[in-house]
Amino acid sequence: MKLTFLGTSAGKPTKERNVTALALEFDQDNKWYLFDCGEATQHQILKTSLSVGKLCTIFITHLHGDHYYGLPGLLSSKTLDKAFSPLTIYGPKGIKRFIECVIDTSKEHLGYKLEIIEIEANTELSFDKFSLQVLPLVHSVESFAYFIKEHDITNKLDEKKLRLEGLEPSPLYGELKRGNNITHKGKELVSSEYMLCPIPGRTLIIAGDNSEPDILGEHLDNLDLLVHESTYTQEVYDALPTKFLHTTAKNLGIAAQKHHVKNLIATHISARYSQGSSYDTQMVCDEIKSSYKGRCFVANDFDVFYLSRDGGLEQQ
Repeated sequence: MKLTFLGTSAGKPTKERNVTALALEFDQDNKWYLFDCGEATQHQILKTSLSVGKLCTIFITHLHGDHYYGLPGLLSSKTLDKAFSPLTIYGPKGIKRFIECVIDTSKEHLGYKLEIIEIEANTELSFDKFSLQVLPLVHSVESFAYFIKEHDITNKLDEKKLRLEGLEPSPLYGELKRGNNITHKGKELVSSEYMLCPIPGRTLIIAGDNSEPDILGEHLDNLDLLVHESTYTQEVYDALPTKFLHTTAKNLGIAAQKHHVKNLIATHISARYSQGSSYDTQMVCDEIKSSYKGRCFVANDFDVFYLSRDGGLEQQ
């Protein structure tokens, strides 16, 4: 499972960071999924190996511009690239009106099937590689987290055991995978006796803006990976004259440790933490690690991470 960060800044782009967007790819799959689409996301995609023609689904966490203003340009460029494969967009109420207004006003003719589905908290969806649950967050507008559970692998044959029976790979393997018993050299081979134990699917949460990470509750318990905003360090947040509903690095670390989250990637970083500033992202990382003992990264634009089936997270 591969994650490519296309934008990691909070609110506005900086010289080092674009606004929020994240690509998700599954093993042995020919398509990919986009979570949020801030302004200029299509420019960011051009700097990666990702193909807009293979983008199948976009999930928007909430309707603040730094999370969805990149949609009109991306949808239009998909047509110009002659990438006419269908595309589905999921998002909060209002996303359909926004996109339809842009298309109508610009008299855009997309040339491909675009489906826009407005969702609510606790909606459950199923895809060929995973199931997804929409979780409510605490923010100034309706904001979602997406809890993703990869399907377990349940049809893995014990090929070593079959070879001991003298049965090499053949169409008979397919019969066993489908749960059918077979006869080989006069002996009945019972399907269930030649199947390996199921391999559990990976779990992750990709969260939108949220001031209370602990609201994710039991969904955080032993989670393989949490991708969550960490807009401020606590000192900076405490000094703000106006408080915004965002998470501090301190609170994120405490919640992740409390629920035994295995891996954490912090994103949506305030523009304060930039090159040449007295603040830097190491401060964000250090504050998280003061409470959280798992594997932790602060994402930069174009960082690529791989989450393995054993729950290990590596930056590529």
